[in-house]
This record gives sequence, C-alpha cells and structure tokens, in this order.
Amino acid sequence: MERRDFLEQLGIGAAFVLTSACLGSCKKDTVTPADFMLDLNASENAALKTNGGYIVTNGIVVARTTSGGYAAATVTCSHEQKKQITYNKGTNEWLCTAHQARFDMTGKGLNGNGSGGLTIYQTSLSGTTLRIFS
Repeated sequence: MERRDFLEQLGIGAAFVLTSACLGSCKKDTVTPADFMLDLNASENAALKTNGGYIVTNGIVVARTTSGGYAAATVTCSHEQKKQITYNKGTNEWLCTAHQARFDMTGKGLNGNGSGGLTIYQTSLSGTTLRIFS
C-alpha cells in the first residue's frame, strides 16, 4: 500500500469515528422508567401541599395542579435537553425556563420549542403517600 492510499483510508476512518461520536452525543436523553413514593408530610415535599406548588426529585417535576390533583413530568426538555422544566400554575402548563418551551399537562407541545413533546408520568395518591410511576 502506498503512503497516499494509507492516508486516504485513515482520513475516511477518522471522519467516521468523529461523525459517529458526534451523532451519539447529539441524541436525546433516554427517559428511564420511574417508580417511587413521596411522603407528602415530609418537609422536602411541603410545596406539594399547596395548589400550584411543585418539587423536582429523581429527574422528575412533581406538581400539585391548580385544581388540587397531582401531575409529574420529566425535568429534561425535549427542545435542547435542558433540565429546566417547571410547573406554571398561572397557565396550568409545563414550562422550560431555558427557551420558553411550553407543554400541556399531557406532554403535548404548545409552541415551536415544545414540539418534541414531554414525557409524562402517572401519579397515584394513597393517604399521604404519592406514587410516581411510568
């Protein structure tokens, strides 16, 4: 093999390695299944005693909606993978504070930045224990 042929093959191989590394790092985060309990009497969950309050735990935003129910969504926005999803009690929506991506309570995007949707988790209340699960 001549030097020129070797360098051409090396260039193609290096381009493949760099391209595959970039594509791998640019993919969306994988949302992992969830199944955990929250004690609503615990001080760290006090925000969930008030309609419109929310907490972030285990990579999930858990909110007490304005109507008094409970809802949960991933904290990672589908727009640019920012971990900045919050509950907006004024509009009863999920909001990414990084780029103003908006999502309804079912995870459907409400604007261009929210078009990728949002992962929503189920909730179940038993006494003062709230279960969040996939």
